[in-house]
Amino acid sequence: MRAPAAACYLSMSTSFFLELVNEKRLPQPKRLRGIVFWDRLELDEFVSNFEGEVEDSRNELERALGFNK
Repeated sequence: MRAPAAACYLSMSTSFFLELVNEKRLPQPKRLRGIVFWDRLELDEFVSNFEGEVEDSRNELERALGFNK
């Protein structure tokens, strides 16, 4: 899936999704003849295995997904 769809899939903005990708905190994209896309199964695996980060007693992924505001 392309970046906007992958971001939507993870319930975050495209700009924040790409920021996390650039920081290598989310799975890296695949490329095929100039098309950049993400594997949904890799995104699922990342979320399933994500332990969370403690920052101000709130999980960053939960904030990114709109929880604990």
